[in-house]
Amino acid sequence: MFDPVCPSDLSPIRVGDKWAGMIIRCLEHGTRRFSELRIPLRGITAKALTKSLRALERDGLIQRITHLDRARRVEYDLTPLGRSMLEPMATMCAWAEEHWEELLDAREASTPLQRAR
Repeated sequence: MFDPVCPSDLSPIRVGDKWAGMIIRCLEHGTRRFSELRIPLRGITAKALTKSLRALERDGLIQRITHLDRARRVEYDLTPLGRSMLEPMATMCAWAEEHWEELLDAREASTPLQRAR
């Protein structure tokens, strides 16, 4: 999912917006800061990450934790509701992996260049 040669946007199954599913998977193993989320999510802009995090928080899938120590820190973590998404997402990823060639063939067949032939 996070490999640059694996175009996850080809998957027909989405959770929230383009990045939401990947953000949930990034938080699967624990709390992360904003800058830590940007590392595996190559290509996401700060604006897009902020928008996705706010939407996931609004939907109750993640929580934003603000630490008010010397240096103010903000971290993100999955809520129990967000954690409940991990198993269905693993099933969706397994399905997409099993049918990847078919998905790619369908996408290629529907591109304007292919239809013009």
